[in-house]
Amino acid sequence: MKRLLWLGVGLAVGALVVRKLTRKAEEFTPTGIATSLSQSAGGLVESMRSFVEDVRDGMAEREQQIHEAFAAGELYEDTFAELRDDTQPGSQGGIR
Repeated sequence: MKRLLWLGVGLAVGALVVRKLTRKAEEFTPTGIATSLSQSAGGLVESMRSFVEDVRDGMAEREQQIHEAFAAGELYEDTFAELRDDTQPGSQGGIR
């Protein structure tokens, strides 16, 4: 009876190991590599789309703030002027 139990355990463990090895071996076939690359590329493209969308949203929000300040007659204060090199040839004192 004890031997039959251990035989069953051994068969179950063996089957699991064979399944894992088969799945791992399929990853290194041309089809598996192509699938992995397409999933990676898809994730990269989606990340880039998300980034571009966030940048566009931020630009639209900042542009709206500038338009509101202009409409209210407030002086637009460029908080990033000191970070730029406004002494480039052709620049007119920071006015663009």
